Amino acid sequence: MTALHSRPAPLDQADGLRRLFAHARVRFVPVVSNPHVAFGGVMLERLCTAFGEHGRHTLVVDAGEHSPVHAEMATLEMAECIEPLSPQVSYLAARGLPIKFVDTHGSTAPFLQAVSDAAPHVDVVLIHATAADLCRLFARSEARPLLLADDRPASVTHAYAAMKVLTQRAGLIVHDLLLSAAPNSPRAERIAMQIASCADDFLGAVLRDWVQIDPASDAREAPAPALRRWAQELLQPAGAMAMAAGMADSAVMN
Repeated sequence: MTALHSRPAPLDQADGLRRLFAHARVRFVPVVSNPHVAFGGVMLERLCTAFGEHGRHTLVVDAGEHSPVHAEMATLEMAECIEPLSPQVSYLAARGLPIKFVDTHGSTAPFLQAVSDAAPHVDVVLIHATAADLCRLFARSEARPLLLADDRPASVTHAYAAMKVLTQRAGLIVHDLLLSAAPNSPRAERIAMQIASCADDFLGAVLRDWVQIDPASDAREAPAPALRRWAQELLQPAGAMAMAAGMADSAVMN
């Protein structure tokens, strides 16, 4: 109780998160899991390669529908549960883990702080999770969720449904799309345009950018120019600062 009276109360409940992320260098990237995508793992690998090309170390926080359940000790010793996969990539099995950090406002943004504390060497954190989990983590923030889909109807329907949840529940209205499709796929561009049109017409949301990934590509190959451009833009400091401030505000707004 002494600490409660040792200094004035913060102006709002997001004060702590604002101060935490004010000078943070880590980039949190919300990636919407999609169980209907056949090569989701390849897509995450390509993202890691794109960030690695810029000298960034990426932590994949894997909390999707079919991801491995988190280790029981992860709530207390998260750092011990992070597995190094390569000099530039680490991995945390995290299905069911974010909700363990929920606060009295229904926000799980404290989970982001816990990840930062557990992996101080990391530059980029890919939060691969369901739309519902991402709503609690990033609500009312400046985060730009990355949707995953391929060129099959079930995956496209799921991606659009996830966009609807994120827009209506969390106020996240600007999205990107990572589309797994062969380079000669006749449907890829049409799918992206369809999602963009539906987002604008029915949700008041925006598909800001989309990148096509060849599912047959090797993770060791250099990223395609479009993915390289997307990653470079995301790593710009201004975007990170805006996202950090938005995540701090989400603790109050959620």
